Amino acid sequence: MAGDLLERLAALSVETAYADLPAPAVRATQTFLLDTLAVGVAGRTGPWRDETLRAALSWGAGGACRILGDGIAAPPTTAAFVNAYQMHCLEFDCVHEGAVAHVMTAVTAAALAESERAPGGAIDGRRLVLALALGVEVAAALGIAADGPLRFFRPATVGVFGAAVAVGVVRSFGSDAIRRCFGHALGQVAGTMQAHEEGKPSLPLQLGAAARAGIVAADLAGAGVPAPDHALEGRHGYFALFETRFDAAAVARTVGGAWRVTELSHKPYPSGRATHGGIDGVLSLRGRGVHPDNLVDMTLAAPPLIHQLVIRPARTDMDANYARLCFAYTGAAALECGRVGIEHFTEAELRRPARLALAGRFAARVNDTSDPAAFVPQTLTARLRDGTRRSVRIDALRGSPDRPLSREEREAKVRSCLPPVYGDDDRTRRLIDTVQALPELPDARALLDPITDTARARP
Repeated sequence: MAGDLLERLAALSVETAYADLPAPAVRATQTFLLDTLAVGVAGRTGPWRDETLRAALSWGAGGACRILGDGIAAPPTTAAFVNAYQMHCLEFDCVHEGAVAHVMTAVTAAALAESERAPGGAIDGRRLVLALALGVEVAAALGIAADGPLRFFRPATVGVFGAAVAVGVVRSFGSDAIRRCFGHALGQVAGTMQAHEEGKPSLPLQLGAAARAGIVAADLAGAGVPAPDHALEGRHGYFALFETRFDAAAVARTVGGAWRVTELSHKPYPSGRATHGGIDGVLSLRGRGVHPDNLVDMTLAAPPLIHQLVIRPARTDMDANYARLCFAYTGAAALECGRVGIEHFTEAELRRPARLALAGRFAARVNDTSDPAAFVPQTLTARLRDGTRRSVRIDALRGSPDRPLSREEREAKVRSCLPPVYGDDDRTRRLIDTVQALPELPDARALLDPITDTARARP
């Protein structure tokens, strides 16, 4: 018999109907779907996107599935790959902090592609909402079960399982086929933290690969191809291979309780989530009179995870991928400009001598937090030229469930993403309204109509 966590997740995926979803889970799914689509459209302008698109279209063009922000139609695996890339390439996609993973990205890209290729528009909005909620549940459960330091790029390694199950739910798979989704996903798990360490575009590419692999896994499962039964807790299963420590049994006991999609966090800044506590602290101190001209240095005391992910020097030759994962750079931008936005990662912005010099005044030390998945608490201390010090403590990141964005702030983020691509704000309102109406849509394909621009279609 398969491991208990797999059994619980498979049963939940098969037995849950849309009517079983509590209202907060439905609202959260819609909220974070809107966010994911918006940052996916913005990702159309991201670094290496056009090169990625050309490479992906060489694998197969033509089809029913749309690329976000364009009028290009592609096969489902190609669309899922490119869309997941776009959703993550700006480091603006939502995250589950406890899982240390962007659990919505691969799930959404795969489920959207599957809903678009369904013959005759057979997938309605409620089925898509259900698939997204369950896919996030699977991916987040795998991340939460791990209680050791990151070894692999977890958004991709858990994302392939969530994507496969989401596609299976869209296709109304039964128990055996859902279990095969897990088994075939295991054979395609990949994602290295070396790309994170070096700040390379391999990170969003790995999420693209996870979304594509989720569709492949579900296709094989649906075709009846046998797959490993013990994909998660087997001797050579996911946890043994990809995590140093884990407690799958503890997570299995919580399956079917609180829905993990309600635990997601918005990212108010287009940079690694681990930079956000420091950015929040910088903006707070800036409001208390700390500025580049009176700062001697600034020191961040933060958990080990923050150091692993974003404590690195700002470099004169860094590109946007590296800078988004560099607290020294994002902190300097926040102190200098009073915000951190997509516009701060252009070539010209990254080469500003004054900003790079300011980044050199940022330092960090490890605090006494032992939890390897903890983003907080963090303390930021500024030493000023008059000899005084000013400090701020961050106990919850902005955009997290403990410190959520308001509806106005969420919609402002959407408005920061779409107009730079389309040149107007009309599509923003249409997208917000369509996502709001998703549970009532008879054809889920209508979801992408507001962000499809046939004038932008190009091979």
